[in-house]
Amino acid sequence: MNTIHARALAACALMLTGVAAAHAESASTATERAAALAVIKAGFADASPEWTARLKQDEAQAVCSQYRNEPPAKVRQKLEKAQLATLVYPASGKLTGDWREGERVAQEGRGLQFSDAPGGPVGGNCYACHQMAPKEIAFGTLGPSLYQYGKLRGNSEALVRYTYSKIYNSQAYAACSNMPRFGHQGILSEQQIRDVVAFLLDPESPVNQ
Repeated sequence: MNTIHARALAACALMLTGVAAAHAESASTATERAAALAVIKAGFADASPEWTARLKQDEAQAVCSQYRNEPPAKVRQKLEKAQLATLVYPASGKLTGDWREGERVAQEGRGLQFSDAPGGPVGGNCYACHQMAPKEIAFGTLGPSLYQYGKLRGNSEALVRYTYSKIYNSQAYAACSNMPRFGHQGILSEQQIRDVVAFLLDPESPVNQ
């Protein structure tokens, strides 16, 4: 099997991770779940250590897989409390940056794919799920529209902190959220998160025009 073919099969296996995990849980069969995970890991046998490390679920991911992203209320509350405790804020206390840089982060879709070199450019790919600046006409709808985010909500200290926190770890506020935990998982740097916060809240940002 050539490398391209192997990677294609591996990619398909990864997309089916949730399905396989859910099937394993619904069947209450640890053997089936272990077999599914083994197939996925085998598909990435030649991937970098940085990539293969991501195949291991943390506690939050395991819980969400177990309940197919719909945990009961008590489990949801416990999960959100645990994720809230992971939030880390800049030592400087400054939670906003440069909205122009934030716009670049929002538009950048590269990074953390198995074909990307570790240490390469990494972006938020925000438009894959959200409407933001009106000049971008191709956007996803998996997440809510963020157009005029700051204009509609203001820029109070509480909102700035919430916005930073939500980007840092979305599951602190919505257990099993589809939104990546950009800060908690090291996807975006502290500066990148600050810049995206500015993109959403700065009155001069195209988001708020």
